[in-house]
Amino acid sequence: MSIIIMDKLNLAKEIQAQLETVYDPELRPANIVDLGLVYEIITKEGGIAKIVMTLTAPGCPVAGEIMNEVQEKVAAVPGISEALVELTFDPPWTKDMMTEEAKLELGFL
Repeated sequence: MSIIIMDKLNLAKEIQAQLETVYDPELRPANIVDLGLVYEIITKEGGIAKIVMTLTAPGCPVAGEIMNEVQEKVAAVPGISEALVELTFDPPWTKDMMTEEAKLELGFL
């Protein structure tokens, strides 16, 4: 059995890398990080990770799927013992939260 020790910064980077593989099916090819849907990545002692995120709209039809995928991918990161996903709509998401790359990919520029 190998033990992987990561500091909080490296752990957060690994979590972000996993989140960059999650997509809102309605806004492909941009991932949820580039869309600005991830507000915070919080890592705590004991391998607990909390993701504070939003969706493009409160009535998003794939909300459950996206949140489940986020939880599963974060939980699979070495060093994470528990992955929590908190959904918020404060502040509400706007297109201004997207990276320039995502705006370009989606034709908003």
